[in-house]
Amino acid sequence: MKPRPHPDARQGRLVYVIGPSGAGKDSIIAYARARLGGEGSAHVFPRRHITRPVDGQSEDHVSLSPEDFDGLCQAGRFALHWRGNGLCYGIGNEIDLSLVAGRHVIVNGSRAHLPEAARAYPDLLPVAIAIDPGVLRQRLLVRAREQAGQIEDRLKRAAELQQVDHPALRTIPNNGALEEAGESFVALLRSL
Repeated sequence: MKPRPHPDARQGRLVYVIGPSGAGKDSIIAYARARLGGEGSAHVFPRRHITRPVDGQSEDHVSLSPEDFDGLCQAGRFALHWRGNGLCYGIGNEIDLSLVAGRHVIVNGSRAHLPEAARAYPDLLPVAIAIDPGVLRQRLLVRAREQAGQIEDRLKRAAELQQVDHPALRTIPNNGALEEAGESFVALLRSL
C-alpha cells in the first residue's frame, strides 16, 4: 500500500521519461540531475534496477541477476517494473515516500509500460524525448552497444511506438546539442 500524504501536504509528481533507445533519455535526465538534484532538492532522480551488468557506458543503475530481480518483485520492493529488450527494469518503491514528501520523482520509463504506470500514478507526467530517425540511427551506431540487425529492430520499434496516448504528454525534441533538450527539460521540471 502506498503511503498517504498529510491532508495539507502537497504531493510530488512522477515524471516518466520515455522515448526510443538512443534518443538521449539518460543524458537528458543526467543533465537535469546535475542542474536540479542534490540534498534538499525538490527533484529526486532514483537509479533503476536492471538485469544488466554495470559497464560504465550505460546509465548508472543497480545491476541485478534475473533471480534477484524476481525476488525483489515478489517481495513488493518495486513501485514499477517491466521487461523489455531482453532485460528486467524496476523502480524502487522508495519513490512513494519522496512523492508523499512533495518531491518530484524523475524516472526513465518504458513507453509500453506507460498505461500501467499511469494507472498506478494517475498524476504521472509523461515526457517523450523525440528524435528524428536519421539522428537516432547515427547515435545507435556511435554508441556501439548493438549489432546492425539489433539497431534496425530498435529503429522499427521506435517508429511503431511513436504514438503515445496520454492527455498530459509533453514532448522534448533531442536532435541537436544536449544543452538544448536539457534546458527544455530543466525548465519543465522547474515549472512543476
